[in-house]
Amino acid sequence: MKNPATDGHVHRRFAPTALMLGNIVTGCSVMAPAGMLSELSSGLGVSIRDAGLLVTFGAIMLCFGSPVAASLTSRIERRTLLTATLAILALGNVATAFAPDYASLLAIRLVMLAVGALYTPQAAGTAALIVPTEKRGSTIAYIFLGWSLAAAIGLPLIALIASRYGWRAVYGGIGAVGCISFLLLAWRLPGGLTGTPVDLKTWVDVGRNRLIMLLLLITMLQMSGQFVVFTFMGPLLTSLTQADADDIGLVFLLYGVFGFIGIAVATRIVDSWGAYKSSLLFAALILTGMTGWALSAGIYPLMACSVAIWGLGFASTNSMQQVRLVSAAPTLASASVSLNTSVLYVGQAVGSAIGGVLYAGGWLCGSGYVAAGFVMLALVTLVLTRPLDAKRK
Repeated sequence: MKNPATDGHVHRRFAPTALMLGNIVTGCSVMAPAGMLSELSSGLGVSIRDAGLLVTFGAIMLCFGSPVAASLTSRIERRTLLTATLAILALGNVATAFAPDYASLLAIRLVMLAVGALYTPQAAGTAALIVPTEKRGSTIAYIFLGWSLAAAIGLPLIALIASRYGWRAVYGGIGAVGCISFLLLAWRLPGGLTGTPVDLKTWVDVGRNRLIMLLLLITMLQMSGQFVVFTFMGPLLTSLTQADADDIGLVFLLYGVFGFIGIAVATRIVDSWGAYKSSLLFAALILTGMTGWALSAGIYPLMACSVAIWGLGFASTNSMQQVRLVSAAPTLASASVSLNTSVLYVGQAVGSAIGGVLYAGGWLCGSGYVAAGFVMLALVTLVLTRPLDAKRK
């Protein structure tokens, strides 16, 4: 297996950045409907809840697609695999911009995300192949910076563009950025990278690893709680505080900018603190933010501040999960990281489905308390994974 850590300086310096940019495209592709539910609802002639199902059904496709795709593609050279995945994401977004109705948009989205499920876990696994072991944690956190940027820059832009130019312009823009990301990745990622093949024994070994199972449960609970609110954050703000499109865009901006700050801090501290202590910090921030959202329902400034605190932890906790999974069993990383991504999308599907029921039933204030309950359970489970040796990641 080729080890770019000993190859050219350009590859070592810029390959993680190319992988990170791919996560921006992936994050925007996955999260886009949440930033423009009202525009999708009015443009496609469906209810807010039905528009929210684009997130739910997309997450279901992603949760099944990630482990299946990992098994089917584990022997494919990584640059070929990752660039092909980005190309399909780019084309899928462009095709979505021309979808004539809700059914066709949903069908295109499901096909696009079935392939897109590959990118994030394989990018994390590839990071372990291109940097020295001592840099693995910070590099994986850096690659997940792409998801923070998708929220920090992508979601506010999505809300802004959709409110002024429509949802089709949003998908066209994501497709264009996807094409650029595809070219950068093809240029910078070293060739000849292959991971450990994923077979039935690999999945059995993952299932027998208690720490991995607990980490997967944490991911599911955290994401379920966050997506109870996140999927419907725009309509909730409008219903509870009469927020307009610019007000909603500002909240998404706060969420993303503070997510960016959180992941930047995580990248700095994870190698010295260890992923467990870092995870505790950022999970506690999510819980603080979700509790603040619930308690301040109806008061726009306080809800916005709560979203900022929540934002500090949302991407950081997931990147810490990836680091812990890779460290827990490096030989199982391809399977465990892809399964974590799958469970992450299970959480999105569960949370958005519950959020949809609460929104349709008029339980607007109650959604925050339900979300905080899920995150509290995740934090309790996280404490159970405390390493016996305080120096362990």
